[in-house]
Amino acid sequence: MGKIDDMMRFHETALSLRAQRQQLLASNIANADTPNFKARDIDFNAALQGAISKAGGTIAASTAGPVAASTASGVSAHEVLRTSTAHMVSTSGRGAIGGAAIKYMTEQQGNIDGNTVDMDVQRNQFTDNAMRYEVSLTMASSKIKGLMSAIQGQ
Repeated sequence: MGKIDDMMRFHETALSLRAQRQQLLASNIANADTPNFKARDIDFNAALQGAISKAGGTIAASTAGPVAASTASGVSAHEVLRTSTAHMVSTSGRGAIGGAAIKYMTEQQGNIDGNTVDMDVQRNQFTDNAMRYEVSLTMASSKIKGLMSAIQGQ
């Protein structure tokens, strides 16, 4: 039963991280016209590894499949400083998803208003993340159907 639990935990974790990343990317797109908004993203592989290690780290690499092959290209860290005691302090370090820090993306093309959202890049990453979410969901569904078929003896 341990391998089934690990497989399901992996898919649950991957889907949850994909959904959280989708929210970050949607926020970037929604703020494309906001002056001084800085686009943010996570390194999905680091987030998945961090989440797995927090959950016990027993998930086999063979269950990773194409979901763990994602990368968040163009992401670099910029330190966010707390310049006032009125600023809120993050309880997860500097903001994190699954143990991976939320990072500011490197600016591809400068804007006069200081906004770093590149709509082409954001739309591509949003679509890629959505497709990978669907793949992970399909794989989890297929595994469950296979287990149900085995249980029912079909």
